[in-house]
Amino acid sequence: MEELKEGLTCKGVAEKLTLGITKMLENMPGVMDVRFVEREPAEKRSLLSWEQKNACVFPEDLRDFYLTIDGFTLTWSAKLENECVPLGCMVLNSVAKLRPLCQSMSVFSLPNAPSLADLDWDEDQVEESNGDPVEPHFDSRSRIFELDPCSGNGKVCLVYRNCEKGVVAQQSEVWFLDRSLYWHYLTPNFTAYYRLMITNLGLPEWQYLFTPYGPSPQAKQWASLYQPLTFHCEPNMADPVGEPPVNKLDPSKAFRSKAKLPTPKKKQSAQGGGTAKGLVASGRQSGGRR
Repeated sequence: MEELKEGLTCKGVAEKLTLGITKMLENMPGVMDVRFVEREPAEKRSLLSWEQKNACVFPEDLRDFYLTIDGFTLTWSAKLENECVPLGCMVLNSVAKLRPLCQSMSVFSLPNAPSLADLDWDEDQVEESNGDPVEPHFDSRSRIFELDPCSGNGKVCLVYRNCEKGVVAQQSEVWFLDRSLYWHYLTPNFTAYYRLMITNLGLPEWQYLFTPYGPSPQAKQWASLYQPLTFHCEPNMADPVGEPPVNKLDPSKAFRSKAKLPTPKKKQSAQGGGTAKGLVASGRQSGGRR
């Protein structure tokens, strides 16, 4: 009985963690092999050790998440003809894998080898304050940790900006780093990103919806198939108001060529009628002569 209660309790926790997405996926047509990896909660000492090592304070929502489960992995596949194609993938690294993005150079690399920090060559650059969040830096001004490797299509990162040497960082955000090493703002906290990940079902390249160029055409097809209610078109295809494009029909232009068609038909019918009358008249005359 005790083992049964523990199993039910774990199952209830898993359903709450996944927000019921596993049942929804299992009921979708063509979805197969839905797998959720259950893990033990992270220990408090591991969280404290991570904070001391990286001079960062865990956000409260992320701390509660790790004290519930040490990492998150949910995958599912789609049936394509007679094959099972891996499609959805939702990953959140464990505390042990929540490592800094800008690691120190390996002993096997060259001493003068370029690094990500070299991209921030202008240390005195002026940060624009036009309402948009300022992009993170690869140098010591930001502390960046990898949350999701995104199957090689980029990286979702936990970012602490405006960091100072010797000062513990407090506030964090979630950003997406694409394969071209450009930053894209996602959410102000972990909870918002977690819900966003669940909403997008872990579809391929869903993070690129928050970029100016969007996901690939193949990823768009998967999204329109399994996520038709929340799938949006590219921002550049929308009008200035932000509404999606609508096919508008102009009858005067669409049917202009068709309106000219009846005119030659009437002339042809009139000519045909005249010839018919002439044949009838000639027939009468020839008949009268007989």
